[in-house]
Amino acid sequence: MDVSPGRPLPVLGGPPAERADAARNRRRILAAAARLLAERGAAALSMDEVAQAAGVGVGTVYRRFTDRAGLLYALVDQRERDFQAAFLHGPPPLGPGAGPAERLRAFLHALAERTDQQADLLLMAEADSPAARFEASYDLYHRHLAMLIGRLRPEADAAYLADALLAPFAANLFVHQRRARGMTLQRIRAGLDELIAGLTRSG
Repeated sequence: MDVSPGRPLPVLGGPPAERADAARNRRRILAAAARLLAERGAAALSMDEVAQAAGVGVGTVYRRFTDRAGLLYALVDQRERDFQAAFLHGPPPLGPGAGPAERLRAFLHALAERTDQQADLLLMAEADSPAARFEASYDLYHRHLAMLIGRLRPEADAAYLADALLAPFAANLFVHQRRARGMTLQRIRAGLDELIAGLTRSG
């Protein structure tokens, strides 16, 4: 295991064990939200409309997801779980088996692609609840990067540098770069490679 010994990290983002009726409600709510999202976009998504489309009370939606940010993050859940499984347990270079620099590059490139694919959802979720970005998945990403940085540069402040490498993935900055500045995904990846080169450069 690549992360701290004695502290197993299951893939995050999956719902806890739940009753059959609760699981059905969750699936109905997420299916309704995904349908409304496809039809009208994230900006038009409201808890009331999702409840109506799912055929449940709005209180049920709030109990399951707390707020709209929670609902939006739940909609990115499956892709998030796949991504986490890939870098924790998948084949190299993203998964174990490659050197730390290779894994670092593969992780940041994959995260850039994933952020690009779900940018609107992530942007709305972060706008609704800015602190939500630093829960669950962020903590796992941070520990993974800190572990890789520690292997590359044992003398470095790995915790700080992990935050610095994750900073470009704030949805508002990422969307601004892609849409306002016209940066291609290739250019963003090249910039990430420059950051990695700074970590691997001796002296």
